[in-house]
Amino acid sequence: MNTGKTVFAQLQEHLPLHQFRQCVKRYGGNHKVQSFTCLDQYLCLFFAQLTYRESLRDITTCLLGMQTKLYHMGIRGTIARSTLADANEKRDWRIYQDFALILIHHARELYSKDSFGVTLQETVYALDSTTINLCLALFPWAKFRTHKGAVKMHTLLDLRGNIPSFIAITDGKVHDVNILDILMIDPGSFYIMNRGYIDFDRLFHIHQSQGFFVIRAKSNLSFKRRYSHHVDKSTGVRCDQTIMLAAVKAAREYPDKMRRIKFTDTETGKHYVFLTNNFTLSAQVIAELYKCRWQVELFFKWIKQHLRIKVFYGTSENAVKTQIWTAISVYVLIALVKKRMNLDITLYTFLQILSVSVFEKVDILQLVTNSTGITEDTYISNQLNLFDL
Repeated sequence: MNTGKTVFAQLQEHLPLHQFRQCVKRYGGNHKVQSFTCLDQYLCLFFAQLTYRESLRDITTCLLGMQTKLYHMGIRGTIARSTLADANEKRDWRIYQDFALILIHHARELYSKDSFGVTLQETVYALDSTTINLCLALFPWAKFRTHKGAVKMHTLLDLRGNIPSFIAITDGKVHDVNILDILMIDPGSFYIMNRGYIDFDRLFHIHQSQGFFVIRAKSNLSFKRRYSHHVDKSTGVRCDQTIMLAAVKAAREYPDKMRRIKFTDTETGKHYVFLTNNFTLSAQVIAELYKCRWQVELFFKWIKQHLRIKVFYGTSENAVKTQIWTAISVYVLIALVKKRMNLDITLYTFLQILSVSVFEKVDILQLVTNSTGITEDTYISNQLNLFDL
């Protein structure tokens, strides 16, 4: 049994703190700071995300209630609500963005060999965005509608491990398709998108960058069929065509050939039409790839339900982005620890166990093992056996 370090301190051992200090130095985060450093701020926000704290007062009250353990948790500075509020308002949010991207790099290396449901050597990304609603009176910088504010979190999710490889946080008025302008295309990789990203000029840029896209077509697509490929209709594929765009503007923006696949989901009976610039994979695999796009929707649902990115500790743009990037780093760190320790539990279960054990001085592996065992024993002892004769 680990009697020396709290669970919170053990989680910190998986943080590359030397790289965190480099991020702080890059943006001068600790300039003229005497007692409450950027690391103290990050650990307080990390604690808040891990234990579901709802406000600054909630954070400081819980931490001050365990003041004798704060030093061993890595928090050296004096904690006060006003101090934490000022840090969230003034310290550059890019510190926590850069640090989250470092954690993402480490996590993607660990999950690079994982399967995501389709046998494919290439990297597959799902691109989408989620809207986080805000009160326009409190967040006047977050323009969205006339009487409504919001920020958008545009995410490129690596389907191997469901780790976000790219995230951009914008106000709600930025259209999804504009993110393709700042996206660095990885040659040979697949980008799965919904109809909101249809812009043939931008899709042709992906094609020229040697990337592959799979995207749903709009119902009013104008095209000329060049060739029809043989399909096995028992797999749900209805047609597999090589086409050229017929509309003048679209043909000018995407002058090359494209592949059009019509697919019927046998489970739901719904019809889908996909466009792609990949002519190597079978039509059925293309349809399966698009089905995997749902993982990015599950990612958005998970972080909104289990992390604090809908209620914010500050109203400035800097405070909001700091909190969102801290939440992302917590998600990635939990995934990192789970992978490094080879834990056979869901990310949700792991987070729930950690959330009620941060002050405990017990080894994480033993904590998870005992919690799982207790749950199973309780279930067996309380549940009657229907077939016990």
